[in-house]
Amino acid sequence: MTGVVGCQSIGAQATKATDQALISSSKSTQGSGEIAEAHVVPNQVDFKKLKQQNKRPIVALVLGSGGARGYAHIGVIQVLEQHGIRPDFIVGTSAGSIVGSIYASGKSADELRDIALNMKPADVREIRLDKKGVLDGKKVEDYVNTQVDHVPLEKLKIPMYVVATELQEGHKVVFNAGNTGQAVRASVSIPSMFIPAVIQKQEYVDGGLVSPVPVDTARELGADIIIAVDILAKPIHTETSNVWGLFNQNINIMQFYLAKEEMKRADVVIQPDLREKAHIFDVKGREATMQAGVEAADEKLNEISLAYAKHYYPLNQNIQYTVQQ
Repeated sequence: MTGVVGCQSIGAQATKATDQALISSSKSTQGSGEIAEAHVVPNQVDFKKLKQQNKRPIVALVLGSGGARGYAHIGVIQVLEQHGIRPDFIVGTSAGSIVGSIYASGKSADELRDIALNMKPADVREIRLDKKGVLDGKKVEDYVNTQVDHVPLEKLKIPMYVVATELQEGHKVVFNAGNTGQAVRASVSIPSMFIPAVIQKQEYVDGGLVSPVPVDTARELGADIIIAVDILAKPIHTETSNVWGLFNQNINIMQFYLAKEEMKRADVVIQPDLREKAHIFDVKGREATMQAGVEAADEKLNEISLAYAKHYYPLNQNIQYTVQQ
């Protein structure tokens, strides 16, 4: 695997140029007293030690990319929360990085639901014509930072890892420190739609290009049990009668095969039934999309229970997680 990841075991595989740029970004700030730019640091949580101390498996929640279908992630979290399943860390790509970061800040499933239902397109959409895109992601960045109370990634209540793609060489980058909203902005910057996010003079785009359902990142970080949520549009359900549809189909086919291979390495894969192709800023059908997540997660509870059982840990125990300061 290539790319930069906020974990010592896999960070060494990054190219030297990208690694040095991101390390230097960890030392820069956007202004006096402001949060440092999003960057990568060696993993600050020792999950192996946590596993030994608490005598239980380490659980990762992986939230995949999928535009407006990301509302389904909230339904999945609602079911997991109801059954006492709280992840030790979260890995999110694109839409999954938005939901994941807000959840990691300490919001409950009910609070996530309220946030989703009250969000307006104007909260996250800003049109700015540019040769590299038509949407500026600054509003996405600001919106996420507002929802997480401007807490940087490394201080979120649940460790959060945000997947993006370094545009110049196509490396996978997993941000785990600094400006949370900025990392999410990079992760959701769909090429040709969003103007690439610029962090420390490097451009970043949608993490779904290299890892639409980032299971391998979760495994490399130390997860024993990986619960992955796949909300990708299925190629068979994509309209191809126009230029935009063909563009979508190209992306969908690429992501479908990338995700298919990576999801083989998850313990449980939750796939909400989302056949309707929704626009990334569509505000309709949120309730139905969240309900699809609820139903899909309910159907996988037995598999989740079996995954816990393989580690000799019953699902009905109350799972506690103490944030490492």
